[in-house]
Amino acid sequence: MEHSKNSRNKRTQRDYNLGFKLAVVSQVEKGEVTYKQAQRAYGIQGRSTVLVWLRKHGTLDWSNPSQHQMPKSKETPAQKIKRLERELSDEKLKNELLNTMIDISDRQYGTAIRKKFLPNQSDASNNKDQ
Repeated sequence: MEHSKNSRNKRTQRDYNLGFKLAVVSQVEKGEVTYKQAQRAYGIQGRSTVLVWLRKHGTLDWSNPSQHQMPKSKETPAQKIKRLERELSDEKLKNELLNTMIDISDRQYGTAIRKKFLPNQSDASNNKDQ
């Protein structure tokens, strides 16, 4: 039974020192390789070994992976419209809430948070320039 020079020997778990793990994690997080490509390239036997390393040593947040949004470039026009309408609705609610808070502050504490513009203010500034 003869092995060719190009065939890689599979690694044993003893070979996975911390430096090796961090190097693999770094490559995957930078997007140079996928975790499956790293497994094949380095002869890592376990199917989830690299994923475990990513969770343990990586900088990405793996605590709630189900909330990752679809990249914006792959949205269909209908999905984009729906997302933008939802964002607009959220911003309108936020604006209404802030306006209500300003009104309450003005009534209860006598503040004048909103600027009150004089209607003839722009005419007065134009006359100064002449």
